[in-house]
Amino acid sequence: MNWLTNVVPPKIKNLLYAPKKDVPDNLWIKCPETGEMVFHRDLESNQYVVPSSNFHMRMPSRKRMASLFDGGVYESIAVAAVPLDPLKFRDERRYVDRLKDAKTKTGLEDAVLVATGALEGLAVTAAVQDFDFMGGSLGMAAGEAIVTGLLSARDRRTPFILFAASGGARMQEGILSLMQMPRTTAAIQALREEQLPYIVVLTNPTTGGVTASYAMLGDVHLAEPGALIGFAGPRVIEQTIREKLPEGFQRAEYLLEHGMVDMVVHRHDMRSTLSRLCHILTKTPKRDESTALVTQAAE
Repeated sequence: MNWLTNVVPPKIKNLLYAPKKDVPDNLWIKCPETGEMVFHRDLESNQYVVPSSNFHMRMPSRKRMASLFDGGVYESIAVAAVPLDPLKFRDERRYVDRLKDAKTKTGLEDAVLVATGALEGLAVTAAVQDFDFMGGSLGMAAGEAIVTGLLSARDRRTPFILFAASGGARMQEGILSLMQMPRTTAAIQALREEQLPYIVVLTNPTTGGVTASYAMLGDVHLAEPGALIGFAGPRVIEQTIREKLPEGFQRAEYLLEHGMVDMVVHRHDMRSTLSRLCHILTKTPKRDESTALVTQAAE
């Protein structure tokens, strides 16, 4: 038996024609600012902030919730169901098909996730808009989620924190989408009448009808570095006024300089900043480790 002809060629053949393993196409993520490729696990462990450039990538809503609450533990708040396609809308595709794809992609029922939990010992209610769900657009379901979160915060006597990320109103729902703007405004007023804090975190991007309503009605407005914030986009404004806009126009840092935003906060500092604000605005002393140990010993 000649091993060079009988053994080696079959081994090589098996290597060449072995079934290929499925490799995810998102293992490496490109930084939009520098073009650097970042391994997805490194990005996740750094709260979706590119380590070298500090560019803040979009953060999935469930990851955002986990990073906010103590121990990553939170309780989702149920939202009442709304009609899925009230206008029977169709453009290149049926609206119901777009919704089905968005739900499969994100694992969410709609663009807004609402939950309650503890933030450094203080009970809070929070809502997160997920831009991956049809651009975080504001439709009937998203509006219902925001209203439910605000009224739940009122009933639970907790601060309400909103992480905004949206391209604006959802065109497939027409006037029904626009009606969510006054609805959310009324719910904010109900929270304010109970003297409970409403804190907005503006992430990239926050535009359109969301900016024109609940995203700009907070008691305190925070923004992530480099976030695009405005009503119309820069290109639309330039084409309308036929002038070149200033450098960094509509970015978080520009809005901070011009008084539209109270603070620009790095994502690594966001949790501690929100906790400090909630404790101050509710006049609740922050419970430190020494106090916890004394209380535990007394019990």
